[in-house]
Order: sequence, then C-alpha cells, then structure tokens
Amino acid sequence: MTGDEQLAVESGRQFVGAERVDALMKRELERFGERNPRSKAIHDSAGEALLSGVPMNWMTRWPGQHPVFFDQARGNSLTDVDGHRLVDFCLGDTGAMTGHSPKPTVEAAAARLEKGITTMLPSEDALPLGQEMTRRFGLGHWQFSLSATDANRFAMRLCREITGRGKILVFNHCYHGSVDETVATLVDGAPQGRVGNVGPPVPIAETTRVVEFNDPETLERELAHGDVACVLAEPALTNIGIVLPRPGFHDALRRLTREAGTLLVIDETHTFCCGPGGYTGAHGLEPDLLTIGKPIAGGIPTGAYGMTDEVAGRVLDHTVWEAADVGGVGGTLAGNALSLAAARATLSEVLTDAAFERMISMGERFEAGVQAVIDRHGLAWTVTRLGCRVEYMLGESRPVTGGEAAAAFDPGLDALLHLYMLNRGILMTPFHMMALMCPDTDEADIDAHTEALSEAAVELLA
Repeated sequence: MTGDEQLAVESGRQFVGAERVDALMKRELERFGERNPRSKAIHDSAGEALLSGVPMNWMTRWPGQHPVFFDQARGNSLTDVDGHRLVDFCLGDTGAMTGHSPKPTVEAAAARLEKGITTMLPSEDALPLGQEMTRRFGLGHWQFSLSATDANRFAMRLCREITGRGKILVFNHCYHGSVDETVATLVDGAPQGRVGNVGPPVPIAETTRVVEFNDPETLERELAHGDVACVLAEPALTNIGIVLPRPGFHDALRRLTREAGTLLVIDETHTFCCGPGGYTGAHGLEPDLLTIGKPIAGGIPTGAYGMTDEVAGRVLDHTVWEAADVGGVGGTLAGNALSLAAARATLSEVLTDAAFERMISMGERFEAGVQAVIDRHGLAWTVTRLGCRVEYMLGESRPVTGGEAAAAFDPGLDALLHLYMLNRGILMTPFHMMALMCPDTDEADIDAHTEALSEAAVELLA
C-alpha cells in the first residue's frame, strides 16, 4: 500500500488516494462551470451589493466556484436559473421538510396576507395551533417566535430566571442555531468557542458547560457543580453527522437533570424527522421545555417553545408584567398572524401522521440504497437513519460522540461527493452528506441518488 493509500484508509477513504480525489474534483469543477453560466453571471454581479455575492454568508458553503441560484421550487425538486431540475434532498436544511410551497400552507398564508399580517394582537389560529402542539409533543403551554434560535434563546433565559442559576450545558458539536452560549466545543476537556464562533460576547466557559453526547458519567460530574440552569439537548446530534443516543442515555439524562435541579430542554428542530411528535413523541421523552422551528410553518419563518405546567407556573410567578415587552423574551413579529396561519395549516394538512409514515418509508429506502453501495464496493463508510433523515459518514466506525464525528470528517471527499451529486441533478445538504425526505419524495428520486452514488464509488475505487 502506498503512503497516499494508507493516509486514505486512516481518514476513512479506503483505497482512495488524495490524488484520485483531487483529479475527480478538477473534472467536476470544470463540469460545474459548463453547466451553470447564468448562476455565475448573477453571482459575479451580486458582489456589487451583497457581501460575498449572497444574502446570507452560509450560502457560500455550496460546492463549486459559486452558488447555484434557483428560479423556482415545488414539492421535491427545484429548478435553477440555468434550467436544471434538481432533486432536493436538502429541503432548506429542514426548513422545507414539507416539500416546497405545499398547497395547504400557501393557501392559508395567502388568505392571511389578505386579512392582515401582523398587528400585535392574537389571531384566531393561535389556540388551535397551541392545542396541536400539545397533542404532538405533550407540553401544555406554548409561545411562538420567528426561529428556533429565538425559541432556544428565550427558553434558556426563562430557565436561568426561574432557577437562579447562570450556566447552561450543551453537548459537544451540538447545533441550536446561532445562540451564543451553544457555539461551543471541548478542547482538552475544557469548554471553548467553536471555530467560526463570530464575536462571542464572553469566553464560552463563563456561560456554558460542555459534555460529550452519550457520556452520562461526565454529565453527572458537570451537573454536580449546581450552577446549571438547563441542559439544552438535541435528542440525537444532527449537524456533525447523525449521532444516535446509546440505549439508556436519555433515561440517564432525565434522571440526572432531575436529581441536580436542572431543567431539561429538548430541541426538536432537526429531530422532528422522527415522526409527528418528533423524537420526543416517538420515544416518550419527558422534557421540561421543548423547542422547535424551521419546518412547522412550511418555510415561513417561525419557532415555538413549550413548557410543562410546573415550569409555566414558575415562569408566570417570575414575570414582571409591566416590563414583559423589554425583558429579553419576545419580539414585535413573534407570534404574528401569518406565521401562525401557516403553521396551523402545515401541521393539520401537510406534516400529518400519514405523511410521516410515507416519509420514513422513503428514508428506509434511501438508507438501504446507500448501504447496498457501501457493501458492494467495500467502502469504509457508514449510513445512519433518523426517521426520514439519512446520513452517510466517511469513516469505518459509526461515531457515538460529537468529537468522534468531527474527527471522522473528510473535507476533500465530502466536497467532491457534494459536487458530484449536484452535477447529476441531486441536491444534498451542503455541510455534510445528509438527505431529508418530504411528503413528495418518491422512489425514483431515491434510486437516482443510489445510482449516482454507485457511479461515484466506481470512480473513486478505480
């Protein structure tokens, strides 16, 4: 085995040397340039008015020399400005888990637009939406925001207020939006801001304790300090590759937080893929608070946070009503009529129990297709499914912590695979090899991905 091949094996690219990846990448970049002249022209011009030529900086993270600009999106696909149809497994990084522009959501939003968008008064959709959230997730008291980030931020503030404790605890390589306290990692066992954490207000160790996922022993030790207001947790890690909880981990998490007097906040924004009630409903979790955002309004900005009777009572006891509008929780457009109308329609008519059954079955087909490619070609990869979300990771062992998942990441091969798929009309989540199913995803979409992945494997191992 050559040194290049040995390096490839150690990084999860079994029998694929870096030179092979580089050669394929060069070819795919040329193909990308030939396919996307209109996107290139728009991006070149956009630099005159937009930072980096995009309206939000993470839009630069796509493979290729520039982003692809889209013209329209419907259901399970979108069409770019160069006329290519792309099968969409990214789905707005969960924001369009409904599929793009689902008819019931569009109709409800259009009707609401005609009657008024935001007034600072509650609309008639608020109560039935709150009742549906309770039916799905089991918590009885709900408030609404404009994003999951805001929902997490507000939930954390309320936890600090009612417990009188200053710190929160998160898991290494978690994802909870752009909440300052959560953009954290572990370095030599100590909390530290993650690479790319922009302008943190204070050193992360002043606000946050960080523990590896699936490590109840260290969790118990960190909670024993008695200064943690809440644990903010995804039921499974999803933004560093899917890292599933080990059997018994959630039981331990719930027991240890209760023993420490620490509130448990479950963030279902990505794990909503597990079913109508997310991972919480599918596995009977008992959080004190629950947060969610992105998909529940079909792509229209919204977020929500719910709480138990006990937590709600404590929140009300601590509320200073004459200052409730400037206390750091809320926002003028939070709970606006448009978002609530869209969310009510989405949950009642789009992301139904029946829709989840179909989406999860499509996820099973996707998983089986990837596993078949891995087995057929002897790839040192793994595939993991979480409801209707599936991820293949470029390492020989399935990680059980965020640290392990980060160490297994292969930027060069990851970029090549994303570009390879994009050039063949398949859109994957740009940050890792994640695919999400929507109600419109069909067998042909999944089989097209399996075929493209098999083609890539043949070329990688040639």
